[in-house]
Amino acid sequence: PDLVRQVKMAVSIRRVYGVIRILTVLFLCLYHNCAETENSNPHRRFEYKYSFKGPHLVQNDGTVPFWVHTGNAIPSADQIRITPSMRSQKGSVWTKNKVAFENWEIEVTFRVTGRGRIGADGLAVWYTEQQGLDGPVFGAADYWNGIGIFFDSFDNDGKKNNPAVLLVGNNGKLSYDHQNDGSSQALGSCLRDFRNKPYPIRAKVTYYQKTLTVMINNGFTPDKEDYEFCAKVDNMIIPSEGYFGISAATGGLADDHDVLSFLTFQLTEPGGETPSPDTEIPEKDKEKYQEEFEHFQQELDKKKEEFQKEHPEIQGEATDIYESVSERELRQIFEGQNRIHLEIKQLNRQLDMILDEQRRYVSVVTDQIAGRGTNSHGQQGQIANEELDKVLKNQEKVSHQVNEMRSYITDALKQVGVVQHTGGAGAAYETTQHFNDIKEHLHVVKRDIEHLVQRNVALNEKPKCPELPPFPSCLSTVHFFIFVAVQSILFIAYIMYRSQQEAAAKKFF
Repeated sequence: PDLVRQVKMAVSIRRVYGVIRILTVLFLCLYHNCAETENSNPHRRFEYKYSFKGPHLVQNDGTVPFWVHTGNAIPSADQIRITPSMRSQKGSVWTKNKVAFENWEIEVTFRVTGRGRIGADGLAVWYTEQQGLDGPVFGAADYWNGIGIFFDSFDNDGKKNNPAVLLVGNNGKLSYDHQNDGSSQALGSCLRDFRNKPYPIRAKVTYYQKTLTVMINNGFTPDKEDYEFCAKVDNMIIPSEGYFGISAATGGLADDHDVLSFLTFQLTEPGGETPSPDTEIPEKDKEKYQEEFEHFQQELDKKKEEFQKEHPEIQGEATDIYESVSERELRQIFEGQNRIHLEIKQLNRQLDMILDEQRRYVSVVTDQIAGRGTNSHGQQGQIANEELDKVLKNQEKVSHQVNEMRSYITDALKQVGVVQHTGGAGAAYETTQHFNDIKEHLHVVKRDIEHLVQRNVALNEKPKCPELPPFPSCLSTVHFFIFVAVQSILFIAYIMYRSQQEAAAKKFF
């Protein structure tokens, strides 16, 4: 009787939790819909004069249209290398014309790569009243009037809080505090590792209704819209007109700081009048740009014809199909970790199915015990045999699910071995120990499941079910299933914990 009450109490608690989850989801959906209706998105218009993006980024004279570069910056067809991986380098790139937008949004795509585990100094995105073509603050001028978003790679103050993203404002009278990494001057910050990622880092900076928001794409996925919140500053006052810029610098350590694109959008409040593009460009400039475009188009066609005559065997444009050793290693590590994650999710679903079957089995046995005292002895034997048949069928389903789960566990073990061999050349002792711990726990689960399968097979091989005693005891079976459920929950919690540890340690690859 105590066991029956405990089982019923557990089922009722499970139902209550399910109702609470459903109500929570409904509340969040209603709140999200209300928020969307109250705060409609502003209108975005692309501004090509304050943007650049490959391919064909550089003109024949080595300049970038509407931009000026200084220092050690090296423009190319697909990107602008602000600083190469050499010591004591600095460079910058700035817009030629001032920006006069009340609300705006920029999207910057860049890479920071280096051979060492620690890099320096970092990269900065600027909006200032004057162009900071050269200076000590990440390759740009100090005492700026505006804002700077700093991607600081090196830990100057020794507090182990780098790499980090800082948002620093200045009114033209403050000097940047390098020794403390600007911690006392930062209006907002977040810890993000942006070095040596499989995909480019993306930063979205939005200034709308005097609120500055910084969103970061961590570069782990190819999804361009996978942004995470970094920092937000309300009541931010910035110059009404200013220049956009990007700068970078190296010190005793060095990284390659490459900017792939810089896209600028003018934001207009809902219901406001959007400025017409035709009214902003004078007729003389339009004719000049049209002539330059036609001239470049004719030269491009001539070069294509000459190339096809010299190389008739080549069809289409040649593309670089090779990848470097570091890119291949990062791709293999990333793909292996994704496969392990998918296998663990599949294992979790299989465990949920087994737990459902176990709950059905417990409910059948509970109903049998409860109805034993009310039925007559003749009807009791017939009902008991029918219920036992149902229990045996449920046990067969459980055995089938366990066999499938065993196959998934085997595949997960193979994937762990593949990733372990892939990163063996450069992996540390902690990584190897981490994979050994995962394999050990998977073997424990596999051994327990094999024991459960043997019990189910032995039960199914019996020709006839034994007669039940007056009051059958299901204590050992229920305790066994509870043990399996608790062990499964602990295993899933351990995997989630190790995945978080692994995400925090990825910056060492």
